[in-house]
Amino acid sequence: MNAALTIAGSDSSGGAGIQADLKTFAAHGVHGVCAVTAVTAQNAWGLRAGHVLPAEVVVAQIEAGMGDFPVAAAKTGMLGSAAIVEVVAASIDRLRIPRLVVDPVLKSGRGDRLLDDDGIALLKDTLLSRACAVTPNRMEAERLADTSIRSLADAREAARRIHDLGPGAVVITGGHLGEPADEVIDIVYDGHDLTEHRQPRLSGGRIHGAGCTFAAAITAALALDQPLVEAARAAQRYVASAIRHGPDLGRGSRQLLHFLRA
Repeated sequence: MNAALTIAGSDSSGGAGIQADLKTFAAHGVHGVCAVTAVTAQNAWGLRAGHVLPAEVVVAQIEAGMGDFPVAAAKTGMLGSAAIVEVVAASIDRLRIPRLVVDPVLKSGRGDRLLDDDGIALLKDTLLSRACAVTPNRMEAERLADTSIRSLADAREAARRIHDLGPGAVVITGGHLGEPADEVIDIVYDGHDLTEHRQPRLSGGRIHGAGCTFAAAITAALALDQPLVEAARAAQRYVASAIRHGPDLGRGSRQLLHFLRA
């Protein structure tokens, strides 16, 4: 069994962040290894409090996981500070961490800021060039590409701009795009080919943790040696199924059922 490493913050609801990553890895038959970047009091209603861990503690966790398990792929989620972005980028090189997927978590689903301007600049300058894929939603893609996205054509152009920052591929998820109204269209651009994955849009309101789950599903597939375009398509289907079968729990956004046969 291969292992995958997640470097992310916690989520009190269990539906997002490092908890969603580990559930998704397990559903794909991949052993999950984690490095916690921040402890948050967060649920579908928003962020109540948070504590970003010291960068040296994050590095120690990464070293512990890499030193004990056959990590075949890794992902980042909430990093929380410029110092953590910097040490994660250095650890990728020093420990030769393979197949990095960057989920550029900049804000919570309710709009709470999770990475400051210095951290975002460092993520763009140092981490994206080390990634085999980056998986922004519409709002994150706007910030990374420094452009507004109001249409599918805008998203295609943003994917090209983000690719210029150095990642092997860009996957812009279509859940927040709203165009077309009846479909979710994820855009995958590897510098040569632009592929669009389409899935019927599900009704039922806000979803908590879909972005984390999507990036984790891609990471798990890469750990199992699947090609990126196929991994992104499978991840879209997995998230749609997790939403469709999600339990009616909590009083905030809808939850996902992660433990499905991937």
